[in-house]
Order: sequence, then C-alpha cells, then structure tokens
Amino acid sequence: MKSYFKNNIVSISFGTTISKLAGCIRQVTIAAAFGIGITYDAFNYAYIIPGFLLIIIGGINGPLHNAIVAVITPLKQKDGGIVLTQISIKLTLLLFVLGLLIYFNAGFLINLIAPNLSDEGQSIATYQLKILTPCIPLSGFIGLSFGALNSRNKFFVSSISPAITSLTTIIFIFISWFLNYQDTSSNFLTDKGLLAFATLTGVFLQFSIQIWEIYKIGLLRLKSSWYSLRNEEKRIFNLIIPASISSGLGQINVFIDMFFASSFPGAASGLAYGNFLIQAPVGILSNSLILPILPTFSKLRSNQENRELEKKLISTIEYCFLITICLTGFFITYNNQIVELVFQRGAFDFEAVFKVRNILISYAVGIPFYLYRDLLVRTYYSLEKTRLPFQLSLGGIILNMLFDWFLIGAPTKNFGNISPFNFGIVGIILSSAIVNFIICIFLSINLQNHNIHLPKLNLLKKILLIYLSSAATGSICFSISNNINKSNNNIFDLSMLIVLSLAFFIIYFLLTKLLKINNFKLFEKKNYLSNKF
Repeated sequence: MKSYFKNNIVSISFGTTISKLAGCIRQVTIAAAFGIGITYDAFNYAYIIPGFLLIIIGGINGPLHNAIVAVITPLKQKDGGIVLTQISIKLTLLLFVLGLLIYFNAGFLINLIAPNLSDEGQSIATYQLKILTPCIPLSGFIGLSFGALNSRNKFFVSSISPAITSLTTIIFIFISWFLNYQDTSSNFLTDKGLLAFATLTGVFLQFSIQIWEIYKIGLLRLKSSWYSLRNEEKRIFNLIIPASISSGLGQINVFIDMFFASSFPGAASGLAYGNFLIQAPVGILSNSLILPILPTFSKLRSNQENRELEKKLISTIEYCFLITICLTGFFITYNNQIVELVFQRGAFDFEAVFKVRNILISYAVGIPFYLYRDLLVRTYYSLEKTRLPFQLSLGGIILNMLFDWFLIGAPTKNFGNISPFNFGIVGIILSSAIVNFIICIFLSINLQNHNIHLPKLNLLKKILLIYLSSAATGSICFSISNNINKSNNNIFDLSMLIVLSLAFFIIYFLLTKLLKINNFKLFEKKNYLSNKF
C-alpha cells in the first residue's frame, strides 16, 4: 500500500512539475515572439470561450472529471467502459453542435466579449476563434478520459497532459522563427493564426494520447448498447450540471474583466503575463496551506469543538497573511527586475516591461485577500454551509462589474469620459481586489452565526504589524537594489535577483520575529501546520 501511494505521488509530482516548467517556457516564448501586441491580445479573446470549456469540462479536478471518478471507480471494467463510451458519444455530439454554433457566430461573440477591440483585433480574434472551435468537442472527451484514467489509478498522463499543449506552442513558434530566418517572406500558418493552430494541435494530441490510454486499459467499448446502464449516466449528468454552474460563476468575472479591458491596446496580453507571474506562488500556497487543514476543520465541526476550530482557523489566518503579505511586498519591491528577467527579450520591449510591471504590482496588492477568501470559502464548505459563499459569488459578479466601470470607465468608444475615475487596466485588477476584500468582510462576520467569532482585535493588530513589516522590508531592499548597477548579463541579473530575494525574506523573517507576530520555527523538523493542528 505504501509503495502504491509513493509511486502515484512520484508520478503525479513529476508530471505536474514537467507541465509547470513547460508552461513557464511557453509563456516566455510567447512573450519573446509576440510581446504586448494585437495578435496575442486577439488570441486571449479568442481563447476565452474554448478555454472556459476546457477548464470547466476538460480540466483536471473539474466537474466532469470528478463525476466520472465517482461513478466509474466502483464499476467493473466492462460496465465502466460502457458508461464512458455512452457519455463520450452524447457529450461529444452536444459539444459538436455547440462548436458549430460558435464557429458560425464567431464574429458576433468576439464583438460581444470585446466591443472596443480595434477592427483589426476583432478580425484576428474571430479568425482564431474559428480555428479553436474543434477544441470544444475535444474538451468533453479530455475531461472524461482524465476521470476514467484516474478511476483506474492512472495518474501520470493526466498530470503531464497540460505540457503537451505548451510544448506544441513552443515548437510552432520556433518553426516560425526558423522559417522566417530562412525566408523572410515565409508565413508559417500565418502569424495571426499560429497560436490558435498550435493550441488546437496540442489539444488534439492530448485527445489522441488519452484515447489510446483508454483503449489500452479496456475502457473503450464501441459496441456497447445505447440503453445500458442508464442510471449511471444520469448520475454523471446530475453531478456535472450543478457543479459546472458553480464553477462557471468564477469564470464570469473573467468575461467581465476582458470586456472592459478591450478598450486598452495590449491589456489582454498584459493581464495574461501578470497573472502568469502571480498564479504559480499563489497556487502553491493555496494547495499547501489551505487544503491540508480542511479535513481537520470538518472533524472538529462534527465533534462540536467550535472553540478549538476557531483557534485553528485564526492560527491559519495568521499564517495566511504572514506569507501572502510577504509575497505582496516582494512583488512590489522587485516588480521591474522580475518582469525584465522573465520576459524582456525579442518583441517584449521596454514599453511592455513598464505595462506588465504595473499590472504585477496591482495583482500583488490583491494576493492576501484572494487567498483569505479561498480559506474562508473552504471553511464554510467544511462546515457544510455553502449557501452564503454562493450568494456572495453572485453578488461579487455585480460588484465587479460596477467597480470595473467606476475605476476604468464605461465600455464605450469614449472610454473613461463617463466614469469619474480612469485607472486604465490597473483598475480592473484593483476592482477584483476590492470585491474580494468586501466578500471577506461578510464571510468573516457571518461566521459568528456558526459560533466562530471573527474578526479578533488581536488578529487585526497582527495583520497591521505584518503589513508594516512588509513595507519596511520592501523599503530597505528597494534602497539596496537601487544602488546595484543593472547588467545586460541574464546570468548576473538572475544571481542578483536570487540574492536580493533571499535578503528580502531574511529581513522580513527577522523583523516579524522581533515584533512577535511570527511563530514559524525555521529549523523545526515537523511541518509547521502539524503543530497547529
């Protein structure tokens, strides 16, 4: 049993690491090839709808994946294959029809999503969306196969699958560069459609690999009866529909933000680059800090140990703010160095660096309350109280729309002349941060109805001191970095950023220790959460 878990963990970890590394190289390659330009802007708009379906339907741990795992795992090989085949046929046909509708209405949809995108931008985005429409029916099978493979303890293909699209994009861009170098008149798949063709190819390769794996383990039953095992099929659809609606709510804010962003040339590209830099550490924190403690919360709640649950929640909140505010200070302090080192090459010039660094700062401001909201929502789930988080998610959509308008202007050709404020693309990010802050307040106060009393005065004091510590650390490190001459050598710049980063974290650690707001023990062998929980 131990070797079984060990092997699975190793395969998942290895596959995930490869996928993350490939994703990083992909983003750097795209930045060098397209910078902040109209082509990458258009691709981000074209990808909104297919990407939404790939996340909701075809994503790992998405509703479809989880439903398939829940239903197929206890079934025998033959029965599981029949159910999978039936669902695959019906869902693919449904998504195929949806794909056709999107293809023939691509121009209308792009105009709806990005009303203020230039005529050229809308034309490119429409062209790319048409190329990407086959991803829609393919997303269904990808999500199904993720679940089917995992139901049979096959995890490696699922974990490494995202790397396929990343590597395909990298290869396509390098082929384009090579052909253009050999022949300046070369137009490999047209530059305007290259990213879309690369993405479609990557998705198709995922589909091909996964259908082969499904066939190998005996879950592909093409001769199965259309009417067999109807109850299992119904169970899957009953699980998929409400979960997809709930997951889709969070994606609506993406549509709203991109809708408003369409008035700013390069905004969609800038948001993609900035979000990329933020998501890696935030995702790691969310998984490592929040996920392990939720079973503990559920157990304490079931045992009616509310006081103990409250203590552990407050302790987790302290760690949450201690780490996230540190990250906020780090990204604000070294925003320019980070963006230059990661992206500045090829088409990604100084102007692009300036835009993305401001976006990075704005994202950094919202990190603490993004993660705090995630913690509170998951706490409510552990308490089996899901109504309020759902209601606040709906309310958050409306608030996000209002704050987007208020901070950056109305979605008109005369953008910014109607609203009293015009913070540009930064306003979109600040809008999300404000909405998360408001939702956190409501979630915190409402916990009193469940005998968990937040906020605590002592907790608020600690959070304030943490912010002051981060600000002081940032000021010290910013002064140090300003006295270091910039080099054109990437290795030297990387080395300096590593040294400066270590300096930041050491100073921050010592300062929070001095102020007695940091209970983290640097050399403790046990995981710090284990002492708390």
